[in-house]
Amino acid sequence: MKTRRHFLRSTGTLIALPALESIGFRRFSQAGVVTPPKRLVFLGFGWGVTNETWFPDVKQTGATWNLPEGLAPLARHQKDITVVQGCSNKFANEAHWGSTFWLTGANRYSQPGQSFANSISADQVAAAHFGRDTRYTSIQLNTPDVQNSGHGPGLSMAWDMRGKPMAGLENPVAAFHRLFSNETTSLEERQAMLAQKRSVLDAVLEDAKRVQNGLTKTDTDKLDEYFQSIRDIETRLGKDEQWLNVPKGKPPIPEPDPGLAGREEIQVMYDLIVAALQTDSTRVLTYRQPVGTLLQSLGTKVAPHDMSHYSPGDRMAASQKRDAIQSELLAGLIDKLKAAREADGTTLFDHIALAYGSNIRTIHYLDNCPTLLTGGAAKLKLGHHLVLPKDTPLCNVWLTMLHGLGLDPKQVERHGDSTGVVKELQA
Repeated sequence: MKTRRHFLRSTGTLIALPALESIGFRRFSQAGVVTPPKRLVFLGFGWGVTNETWFPDVKQTGATWNLPEGLAPLARHQKDITVVQGCSNKFANEAHWGSTFWLTGANRYSQPGQSFANSISADQVAAAHFGRDTRYTSIQLNTPDVQNSGHGPGLSMAWDMRGKPMAGLENPVAAFHRLFSNETTSLEERQAMLAQKRSVLDAVLEDAKRVQNGLTKTDTDKLDEYFQSIRDIETRLGKDEQWLNVPKGKPPIPEPDPGLAGREEIQVMYDLIVAALQTDSTRVLTYRQPVGTLLQSLGTKVAPHDMSHYSPGDRMAASQKRDAIQSELLAGLIDKLKAAREADGTTLFDHIALAYGSNIRTIHYLDNCPTLLTGGAAKLKLGHHLVLPKDTPLCNVWLTMLHGLGLDPKQVERHGDSTGVVKELQA
């Protein structure tokens, strides 16, 4: 019994270790290779949109369509954005669980006897491919205002290969320091710390192996999961060692002020996304955005949940104002991506695939998830309005993006509840 308690206690310690890191783009530059890498960004928000004024007219499809009121701030980028209608996650049954299954398309009841299960998110499928050569395999940005922003279970929008939640950075200051602040401890001290972690890991692994015999199937499955977590940590430690004496990139933006919330918080997080991509600190990012604090920063007194259950009047006005500001912020992010130059003279926008949207249409309607795509990396047909058959799996869009980014269709045949790629979306 003593051994088992030690084993469980060790499990908790291991899960709490820092996020994955890997090798960076610098070595490609040093080798004379200047072809810019591809990047992937997902921006997700809860509570949906204003149904009547965010979606384009379903009669206007293809390249000839008018921007609705909720997307009007994106007018200067209309030729570079595509809005997709008709998509949903067929297993979704929780209206206010926001990003929990947005990128996974998982069936929460897929594991017998359990009321909750998840699977890998689309960003982490890409991170396994693009994260090999950057300091951070992926970066998850989050908001502390999770409940008021319509987000459900999870620590960010990202879920690992075992369907376990991945931690996110909850404010711009934390994100800035993760990306750009160099270690204050000496190289020798950090080497000693890594050696100590490896020693502890070896001891815990040996301890865990002692309890393998005589376990039930359930315990064996749990132990297998535990061993997988150890293998994950071994990978992290190996990548930590590879980056040990490589300084972080010089920040292209100043350190954010503490305490930012709402509109300013989102704007600075967008700036950090561009900075992370410019310095090639990572090539895969997700951002689980705030809505509650956004409304507060706009002087809106309507509660977020009430806003999502709008009817003509103050609630609908608040929802429409939220839509307009979110679109304005997204337009500013696209401006910056287009302004950022790559070594070969192209722009950062040319080498990014960006998806923006929500798990919910409005109120409690889980069909027709708001979906906007932009960026030139995934070979998508931009400047279009696509209306797909009702209840097309949203994961079909994610699968189309992953294939367009160069992931081998033979290795990534499907994702979540996908049934195939969206051919109308392919350029």
